[in-house]
Amino acid sequence: MKLTKFTLASLIALGATAFGGAALAQQRVTVNIGSSHPTTNIWAFAMKEVFQPEVDRILKEGGGKFEVRWRENYGGTLYKFTDTRAAVRDGIVDVGMVGTVWENSAMPLQNVTYFTPFATTNHEQLIEIFDKLNATVPALKDSWSAQNMVPLSSLITDSYDIYANFPVTNLDSLKNKRINAPGTSANWLRDTGATPVDGALTTYYTNIQTGVTQGALSFASGIGPARVYEVAKYLTRIDIGAMYFGSVAVNKRFFEKLPKEVQDAMLQAGKATSKAHGQHVTKTANAALDTMKAAGLQIADLPAAEKTKLVNSLPNIVAPWLQTTGDGGKQVLKAYFDELRARGVKPLRDWEAQNR
Repeated sequence: MKLTKFTLASLIALGATAFGGAALAQQRVTVNIGSSHPTTNIWAFAMKEVFQPEVDRILKEGGGKFEVRWRENYGGTLYKFTDTRAAVRDGIVDVGMVGTVWENSAMPLQNVTYFTPFATTNHEQLIEIFDKLNATVPALKDSWSAQNMVPLSSLITDSYDIYANFPVTNLDSLKNKRINAPGTSANWLRDTGATPVDGALTTYYTNIQTGVTQGALSFASGIGPARVYEVAKYLTRIDIGAMYFGSVAVNKRFFEKLPKEVQDAMLQAGKATSKAHGQHVTKTANAALDTMKAAGLQIADLPAAEKTKLVNSLPNIVAPWLQTTGDGGKQVLKAYFDELRARGVKPLRDWEAQNR
């Protein structure tokens, strides 16, 4: 498939002056937009509901010289979640949701939050931080460029906690328990006595129901729609934190060939999309918690002393990531924690200070 599908076509004459002046023509830009997930998903919702109409609005209010023809490919019609990076990089879509969380080998710098848990539970603030970092930190900018992409809007999760079929009252509660904790999140159970088991939101219900696991590390906006609360009746808040998941991004070569007016519209719409995404996740998470509580979910906070013990008992899990990512990793880690501090956030564990 060709890397870009940019087309401009003169559509209609907007009108000639009474004195026979040349007619102005509206130009159409075709943009293929898509995702591996349906638009009901928190990471794709704002693409359809905010990004597209916002681009249209900005162009129209800017004089209407350009109009976007959207070709929608949501819900995995062209590719699955394992291919979100390649899909945008190679131009299978021009704009798409890129889950950098699944790209630890190709885009490790973007996964800094997964190696620095207990930093912040404020997911809306995390979006603001990563919108800024992606635009200003050289190592991150270079990483996106190397993948032939320009990030437009940051994607996040709400805070991770423990959903289980048993109450977690202290660290000893986790000993000899099997907990779904896929990928990097397995690090969050290091030295707790629990055994991390790979999985996904689509497998947690069956895993717990059949005894493969006894719980999962997850977030309300994801666990609620998956109905995991039916088999895991206990939610223990441990405030692992919100995570940067990836970005809505545009193919770089495609973007550079667009008229400047359309480029600017996409960049502006990306900011609106970020804000809407954060608000949507807040609304979705709160609604999920209300539904789960009504269905009998028992919610408790891990006692402060036990939480402190958990946070401090973790090994230096960011150190191997820093060794792998080198100077770029140090640059991103410092910039991330500098932004947290600038906003008055006090991480439960200061991973950056520990690794200076």
